[in-house]
Amino acid sequence: MTGVLSPIDLVALGVFLGLWIIHHVQVERSPRCLNAIMAKRRRAWMLRMSEREARMPDSIAMQGLQNGAAFFASTSLIAIGGGLAALRASEEAVNVFGRLPLGIATTTELYDLKALGFAAIFVYAFFKFVWAYRLFNYCSILVVSTPSYKQAGTPEMAEAIERAARMNIEAGKHFNRGLRALFFVLAYLGWFVSPYVLIAASVAVFIVLYRRQFASEPVRAASYGD
Repeated sequence: MTGVLSPIDLVALGVFLGLWIIHHVQVERSPRCLNAIMAKRRRAWMLRMSEREARMPDSIAMQGLQNGAAFFASTSLIAIGGGLAALRASEEAVNVFGRLPLGIATTTELYDLKALGFAAIFVYAFFKFVWAYRLFNYCSILVVSTPSYKQAGTPEMAEAIERAARMNIEAGKHFNRGLRALFFVLAYLGWFVSPYVLIAASVAVFIVLYRRQFASEPVRAASYGD
């Protein structure tokens, strides 16, 4: 593999993976990011759900979350097929990218490696979205199996709320990981043009995602009143 990749390719790939990992750690561990704030709201949702006699709105909301995960899962599956299909046109693609103004001379081996990496990212995203879909399904079961609102304050109700909240939060966590992969795959596309474009695109995606998670209006809206 090192024989196929040039030193600048290795640096660009390291920057890409490094920024992805850094953002992953930031979002997964920080209590100030949008995902963490919304996890609190998911728990509050399950608490309010337990107080309602009719839980149809909660079931509808869960169905919407499932549909979102299913949509992105199917999209990822299509992209996987596209990435694998691109391997059949290696020579034509190399000629096209070689004629680009920012293009750097490449080889079919390097192009194939890039195409496989592109497909691998979508494979990761696919598994995350499918798992999130399944967890949202499990959460729906936990919601409808929650005891009657008349049992509010009982240990059984407290346990049911905690089970549903944990499942909901975990489903949202995997869904967000899948979305993160889709954002970073946009930066990965820059590698087909040039490793320098990959570096610039990775930094740009990192900055955009950081601002959205820590310094955006949705963050202030979700945390309003805390």
